Amino acid sequence: MAYDPEEQEQLDSVKAWWAKYGNLLTWVLIAALAGYAAWTGWSYYQRSRSLQASQLYEELQKAVTAKDHARVMRAAGDMQDKFGRTPYAQMSALVAAKSAFDANDTAAAKTELQWAIDHSLDGEFKAIAAIRLAGIQLDEKQYDAALKTLSGDFPAPFAGSIADRKGDVLYAQNKISEARDAYRQALDKTEQKDPGRQLIQLKLDAIGGAAQKAAA
Repeated sequence: MAYDPEEQEQLDSVKAWWAKYGNLLTWVLIAALAGYAAWTGWSYYQRSRSLQASQLYEELQKAVTAKDHARVMRAAGDMQDKFGRTPYAQMSALVAAKSAFDANDTAAAKTELQWAIDHSLDGEFKAIAAIRLAGIQLDEKQYDAALKTLSGDFPAPFAGSIADRKGDVLYAQNKISEARDAYRQALDKTEQKDPGRQLIQLKLDAIGGAAQKAAA
């Protein structure tokens, strides 16, 4: 092949550039490929865990249908141990709590509900668990514990239900004035079309709330 000084000069320039920047470029490419591999691997891992969690949740639901409380609790425990950072774990805790309550195992029901509160990834699950746990604590006359359970931060749509439950606890403590205030707050925070408003109004009327409002 004929010697071309211009081509040789270009080749020398490329060699010089590669000698200066080639190592850096190689590491940049390696980092980019590693990042892509990590992202795709993590996505696959997440999808795989979500699938496994959904399958375990299905098993839990089958146990509920069969009224096999022991199997429900085992499935819920496995869910919390293996997939505690998934929404399935929170749902499983609520389902397991109901199963335990129906089986007259209130201690287990409270444990499951407390787990749902402590590990909540979603404010709605936390609110539902808190309302149910406070209800059990109310039945067991654990009034201070119930009020503490209801004292957390919850999504606005649950403000009415939280206040309503607080009213129940305060009334049980014979704190009528505070219960009245809680029921009024519950009415204020509950939509007009919500069927629960009627029950709240009945409770408020029963402790003289309507009469005081009229007098005011």
